[in-house]
Amino acid sequence: MSLTKIIDLEPGDARLADDLLPVLRELRPHLTEDLFREVYERGYGQGLRFSAAYDDRGVCVGAAGWRVVDNTSQIRKLYVDDLVTTEGARSTGVGRKLLGYLEERAREAGCRYLSLDSGTHRTDAHRFYLRERLDIVAFNFDKALASD
Repeated sequence: MSLTKIIDLEPGDARLADDLLPVLRELRPHLTEDLFREVYERGYGQGLRFSAAYDDRGVCVGAAGWRVVDNTSQIRKLYVDDLVTTEGARSTGVGRKLLGYLEERAREAGCRYLSLDSGTHRTDAHRFYLRERLDIVAFNFDKALASD
């Protein structure tokens, strides 16, 4: 298996649900098709984009959700919301190529950084990020808010 293309998918593209969402669910199992569509429709206006990685058989084997963010700490960065490779395609170079694609997009957008958060339990992902020369530079703190 080899990676043949990475493409950006716009809201409404059938490949979002048919190709990308099954891959994304390996990382975000709580996503239903309706919830994913709703999040992307709202998030698109905030800069959210999704890219799908396809192998030489035309099968989606990787997915990335990302956005360009301007802030005071890093000025301009490409923030990766989601980065996942299918279990069967891990350790085949798909993650590295997706990360490289995102780095290219960041440079094109004039970003100073590529940034992502990773759950503390995802040690295999952490090894990958460190191997790909990403540095651990901050802690992320969250507080769940009760909904009425």
